[in-house]
Amino acid sequence: MSTIDRLAEQLAEDTLRVQDALQEDRLYTEVAQVLAAASQSLEEAFLTEIRVRLAERKARDFLNSKVAAAKAALQSQASKSD
Repeated sequence: MSTIDRLAEQLAEDTLRVQDALQEDRLYTEVAQVLAAASQSLEEAFLTEIRVRLAERKARDFLNSKVAAAKAALQSQASKSD
């Protein structure tokens, strides 16, 4: 893993942690603007890391909602048969 990749990964993790704590869902765009002024390569790697993590969150939320719906359906069926 290159230096840029390591830095982008850590910065993305830190940014999302702060973004969640502050409840500012676009904080990462501000960080990307700061990076763009200093290093386009790091900005691109950072945005890729952010996109991957946000996509993973959405997919995980989707899976969790599917599991919750399936459990609810099973519970509903079980209570109807009682």
